[in-house]
Amino acid sequence: MIILTGAAGFIGSCFLQRLNQASIDKILIVDDLTKNKEKEKNLQGKKFKDYIHKDEFIKKAEQNKLPTSEFVIHMGACSSTTLAKEDYYRKNNFEYSKTLALWAHRQGAVFQYASSAATYGDGGFGYDDDNSITRTLQPLNFYGKYKQLFDLWILDNGFENKSTGIKFFNVFGPNEYHKGEMMSVICKKFRMLKDEGRITLFKSYRDDYKDGEQKRDFVYIKDTVEVMYYLFLHPDTTGIFNLGTGCAHSWNDVAHAMFRALNMQPRIDYIEMPAALRPNYQYFTEAKMDKLRTAGCRYQFRTLEDSVKDYATYLNDHAYL
Repeated sequence: MIILTGAAGFIGSCFLQRLNQASIDKILIVDDLTKNKEKEKNLQGKKFKDYIHKDEFIKKAEQNKLPTSEFVIHMGACSSTTLAKEDYYRKNNFEYSKTLALWAHRQGAVFQYASSAATYGDGGFGYDDDNSITRTLQPLNFYGKYKQLFDLWILDNGFENKSTGIKFFNVFGPNEYHKGEMMSVICKKFRMLKDEGRITLFKSYRDDYKDGEQKRDFVYIKDTVEVMYYLFLHPDTTGIFNLGTGCAHSWNDVAHAMFRALNMQPRIDYIEMPAALRPNYQYFTEAKMDKLRTAGCRYQFRTLEDSVKDYATYLNDHAYL
């Protein structure tokens, strides 16, 4: 049996599909479909053994009443970086993860979980997933803070050799439509591009970055799940790993790739960034990928151009966006 939390979410649902493609369907999926009914679309056509609400699930974990499982893949969390409810992040992203990790380790199950590039904060300490650097990081928001605290909890309690953490960088692709403000720019701006022939990007508020030249390590979901599947097949590959392409691109690069994918002339307007976002905005992220490659995963990522073109084709074919 495999347990997959966050199974109706963006990354979770895509990984569920990847498991199904490998004829794996003995999966207990965990999520909350009551607050965002749109997520149910992400489960259409997927195969799994059973579904359980995330609150009921964690109670059963605390009571040792969950079915015996060989794998626990914990993708469930609040992924918003803008909420001001620190206690919610502590309970939902930290305490919940600790309870599940302890249950998994008591069962002798493989435990793989989602960390985040948000742990790196403003990048002042770089983007190296070496454990000694992990301890120095200073996230910019509550989301990053509690992902960081869980990484440190894994290290401090000797679970590094029994767990696999994945620091996701800027993942984009199908099944993210339900994420609201946390959708990728590609998904968020696609309708504007189609309807108006233009898109908007945030201005820069730093002299060393021109408007639209803020950079991220964008990684396509189809590549993301292949790396996750590699780690699933190699449960002895433990530790905390970055998952990005290792190559940063600007928002302007993304925008121009979108226009090219639709054979349109670029029209980009630069708009004011909300004042609340400015102090906590990451101007640059780029995953250092040596640790994962040294561990044996040498997956070759798609180019940004190819990824955006593939996603644009998907978005063009799905009228509900």
